[in-house]
Amino acid sequence: MQSVILPPMSLIGHFSRLTRPQRHTFVAAFLGWTLDSLDFFILIFCVPAIAGEFHTKPSAVLGAVFLTQVFRPVGALLFGMLADRFGRRPVLMANILSFSVIELACAFAPSLTVLLILRALFGLAMGGEWGVGAALAFETLPKEGRGTFSGILQEGYAMGSILASAAFALFFHGFGFLGLAVPGIGWRGLFILGATPAVLVFYVQARVQESPVWLEGARKRRARAAAGLGNAPEAGAAGRLLAFLPTFLFLVLLMTAFMSFSHGTQDVYPTFLTVSAKLSPSIVGLIGVLYGFGSIAGGIVFGTLSEKWGRKRAIVTAALLAIPVIPLYAYGHSALTLGVGAVLMQFMVQGAWGVVPAYLTELSPAPVRATAPGLAYQLGGLVTSWNGKGQALAAERWGNYPAVLAVTVIVVALALSGLALMGREAKGQDMTTA
Repeated sequence: MQSVILPPMSLIGHFSRLTRPQRHTFVAAFLGWTLDSLDFFILIFCVPAIAGEFHTKPSAVLGAVFLTQVFRPVGALLFGMLADRFGRRPVLMANILSFSVIELACAFAPSLTVLLILRALFGLAMGGEWGVGAALAFETLPKEGRGTFSGILQEGYAMGSILASAAFALFFHGFGFLGLAVPGIGWRGLFILGATPAVLVFYVQARVQESPVWLEGARKRRARAAAGLGNAPEAGAAGRLLAFLPTFLFLVLLMTAFMSFSHGTQDVYPTFLTVSAKLSPSIVGLIGVLYGFGSIAGGIVFGTLSEKWGRKRAIVTAALLAIPVIPLYAYGHSALTLGVGAVLMQFMVQGAWGVVPAYLTELSPAPVRATAPGLAYQLGGLVTSWNGKGQALAAERWGNYPAVLAVTVIVVALALSGLALMGREAKGQDMTTA
């Protein structure tokens, strides 16, 4: 009878076997995605406040999310191609610095139009980080425990949400502590706070090594050039990449469903809690922190289970289990029931998502491993870029946020499960070949 290893024990065991360079690489990839997510979610929590300052509706401000989503595939392609050509490490540093500077600029936007332009540019930088960071991590880490590491890496997104939630709850209106009143900094101050990820560049520069797979590929390219073969690809490489095209198109469809699953349950939820449920910013922020921790737990649990069940079964199980949570998540009549529902919903949503980094990189060949997964990931986001704005418009028209959220979960969970069942299993794929 096969033994069952609980996720925490499995996690400790896998990390204890990593070398120091492998640990630094994983930490850098995790923090990069965490801080990228932080900068994205700061806007999500500030939608009502931004709409109030610029005298418009929340749906107009959520157009910024739409533009971010539109430009993320462009960033994935641009930064991914640069990383495949010049290395994962330097491009990751440029990527982090880019989204940090743009986040800072958002704090000084004089109008909604300027803010929308800046969030489009932010999409370029955000789109590049995931694919480059995932390629660097999974080309460096051992294949044992890849599902667990995948779950943790993807939940950098949830950790960013937690940090944004906490920042919103504590600093938007300010708070009192030991008799001292800490003044609020508003949405502009939160964007300034969101520029701090730039310091991560120094950590990557000092501690992180280049991907050994990319270094081996670069060595082979130099050897071919020295032999007078120029940059011609090795025999059969073009054919393998062409054969990968159907898989790539499937991944785009799969990521479309995944993006609808996450953004459809997250992007308008703080607005729903504020506008429809009439909760205060501190309560909304607290719920955000709690469902962020639920997300992390879900990603680790289902990422680890995917090592035993396979990637497909873990995705399908998590997606279908989101449906029974709808009554608490969308129709709860108190902050407590809504909070419990949000935690359970994001446990399932991010449980399915926890499998994604490993699954996409396992299915992608080495020459395009920094480009293909990130591009498929972000093209899925492009297809669903109107999700948040569309949900807000529907809720404003019919005055029914709960129904919009409920329908979204049912449709998307079923679609994601069906697509996952159509894919092929790739658990344990060798990714050490350059």
